[in-house]
Amino acid sequence: MSVTAVIGSQWGDEGKGKVVDFLAESADYVARFNGGNNAGHTVINEFGTFKIHLVPSGIFAQKATGLIGGGVVIDPAVLLDEIESLNKAGVGLDGRFWVSPRSHLIMPYHKILDGLYEEAKGAGATGTTRRGIGPVFADKVSYNGIRWTDFASGMFESRLKVQLELKNKIIIALGGDALSFDEVRATYRGYYERMKPYLRELFPLVQEGLKTDKHFLLEQAMGTFLDTDWGTYPFVTASTTIPSAASAGLGIPPRYLTRVVGVTKAYTTRVGGGPLPTEIHDTSSQVYQKFGETAATTGRTRRVGWLDLEIVKTAVALSGVTELCLTKLDVLSGLDDIQVCTGYKSNGQPVSYAELDSYALDKVELQYQTVKGWSEDISAARSFEDLPQRAREYVQMIESATGVPVKWIGVGPERDATIRR
Repeated sequence: MSVTAVIGSQWGDEGKGKVVDFLAESADYVARFNGGNNAGHTVINEFGTFKIHLVPSGIFAQKATGLIGGGVVIDPAVLLDEIESLNKAGVGLDGRFWVSPRSHLIMPYHKILDGLYEEAKGAGATGTTRRGIGPVFADKVSYNGIRWTDFASGMFESRLKVQLELKNKIIIALGGDALSFDEVRATYRGYYERMKPYLRELFPLVQEGLKTDKHFLLEQAMGTFLDTDWGTYPFVTASTTIPSAASAGLGIPPRYLTRVVGVTKAYTTRVGGGPLPTEIHDTSSQVYQKFGETAATTGRTRRVGWLDLEIVKTAVALSGVTELCLTKLDVLSGLDDIQVCTGYKSNGQPVSYAELDSYALDKVELQYQTVKGWSEDISAARSFEDLPQRAREYVQMIESATGVPVKWIGVGPERDATIRR
């Protein structure tokens, strides 16, 4: 038995989808355990190019069974579209993809309220994806959620009626239009009928797999520093993003977790509000242009910055990372000098990430180290020895700072553009 969790060591967008895709070749089960469709993972392989939001990125491994645990909140329309597109591409989900009936559903009012709340906050908006994630998790912990199980138990209509009576009052008060009970009921009844073949209680399946030495590959949504407790609150997501969430979100006891792969981008990006200490603000600079990216979920331009080793070191310690996968090293090619943040100071004294809140983090003095770059195109490299000396030194610097080996290095978006050490 082995359980491997793949986590992002920064603010998401580290390239976890690609990493899960190539690690899944040895997995029996690939699973999502947290978050919702606010996460976007890009996968490029022999089936095509996919931007996946809910189905585990490891589903392309044909011997693997895909699981979505009860810790994931689901927008049924998004999930059904993904299932349909993956089946059309020949991936084949029927009979090897299961969704927990414990999953909470994103309802239309969650998305409406997400947008209205952001607008009402004005300059204090947190920069959510407006996918309804925060409101659905708020309903989950305040006993107002709706789950797939409510359809089977006959409770869906009564629970929906109560929620619409509550939510419509808030929506109207904030300037929105009330939702129709009949329309929402009919739409979600239709979703349930289409989802029935994929709904299954996962606990017996997971427990049997653990007892029979099956390999589980757990896929984190978002990134470490979007965690509700350990992230840059309030500029975070609504769920726990560290590996411990797999216990509640999938039913895997903590003692079974044997490996934690920390996916680390060779630089830093972030979508939405909140501190990004190493952010590069000059949008006309060569570095900004090289690092610039578009978010897979929202289409928003990501904010960019230099690699922040204090952040990565904290993620390694917090989640018990056993090995790193460094992604997008190829993007650094062509830079004469590369800046790396090695630590923080506040009032002239060294401080760690854990000692700071979001507002203090935005004001820290950064300690930078300048390292020499390389000019060579490394996208064709397939061994560590193929890399230029300075690229190898960059990798070794990260290993030295974190105390964790870099086992994989991404030099391109494709599955095979990966150096395995």
